[in-house]
Amino acid sequence: MESKNLSKKIFNKEELFILDVRNNQEFGEWKIEGGNFEHLNVPYFELLDGVEEIKDQIPADKEILVVCAKEGSSVMVSEMLSDAGFEVSYLKGGMKAWSEHIEPVKVGDLNNNGELYQFVRLGKGCLSYMVISNGEAAVIDATRMTEIFTDFANEKGAIIKHVFDTHLHADHISGGRAIAEKTGATYWLPRKDAEEVVFEYKALEGEEDVVFGNTTINIHALYSPGHTIGSTSFVVDKKYLMTGDILFIDSIGRPDLAGLAKDWVSDLRETLYSRYRELSEELIVLPSHYMIVNELNVDGSIAKKLGTLFIENHGLNIESDEEFHKLVTENLPPQPNSYQVIREINMGKVNPKEEKQREMEIGPNRCAVR
Repeated sequence: MESKNLSKKIFNKEELFILDVRNNQEFGEWKIEGGNFEHLNVPYFELLDGVEEIKDQIPADKEILVVCAKEGSSVMVSEMLSDAGFEVSYLKGGMKAWSEHIEPVKVGDLNNNGELYQFVRLGKGCLSYMVISNGEAAVIDATRMTEIFTDFANEKGAIIKHVFDTHLHADHISGGRAIAEKTGATYWLPRKDAEEVVFEYKALEGEEDVVFGNTTINIHALYSPGHTIGSTSFVVDKKYLMTGDILFIDSIGRPDLAGLAKDWVSDLRETLYSRYRELSEELIVLPSHYMIVNELNVDGSIAKKLGTLFIENHGLNIESDEEFHKLVTENLPPQPNSYQVIREINMGKVNPKEEKQREMEIGPNRCAVR
């Protein structure tokens, strides 16, 4: 089974039984999430002598998928299950391939025939965006798998003119600068997050409009520190609010990935409880990550009105400063894998080989406060 087919099962909320043969720690930290998925974790080295001991734990009436880190072990186990009479598939490329798979989802139409697409990286919880207007495109928070963005723009007959990062990412390697270099687009980065970068960029300032395509399509920058000191949100077409890693559908951003949680927690509260409160509650929030598969809408998108989040998101409903400070400094998940090196890569200071970059990103999204 290829990652694309697995993605469709998640979007369609289909049933699937997953036998994950990675070790228990890897499975406990990160697994394939689906609304109607069941899991059984048995390390492959426990199955070297056969699958006889687990046959009664595997349903005969459900589709079965065997998963491992890179594919090899799952091929072996799936063959044994097939010999035992089960209808079974294995995940092509394993979790390594799943981590990199991205599905484009159309979010909606903009004024004057513009379009907005969300790129859902299901295995990592990363969300990227492309705004298309009158043959021109802007890409926001791109991942390092850049071809999906350039190929998609080509399919839509659009030229990428602008590339944005809402902040200096620490959980994944940005593809923004690479796309800009490949296409000749302008690469935008918040100035306050770019003090240590070693490449040229266009400073993204608060209250600045970037116009492309039809003149009525604009990306309005809103300075919104907290996750990082330079975090910038975008209001697109007066309809969509791209919040970066400041506000998620089911949580809020963590302020500690530059080691400054206590310094930035007040900025985070100011953004969430003051700056965002001044915006229209009709704006549709489009974050740069999601936490759980239940956040997916029926169409596969991750989006919700700001007014709804003011009611439903616990992180937006904490009355006292003391309680808020405690939440965002004491309820943090483990920090992302290699996050310090990833920040240096995104600054342009180091450039590891592709395989090393892939290893750094393996694992779940950890940008949110629990």
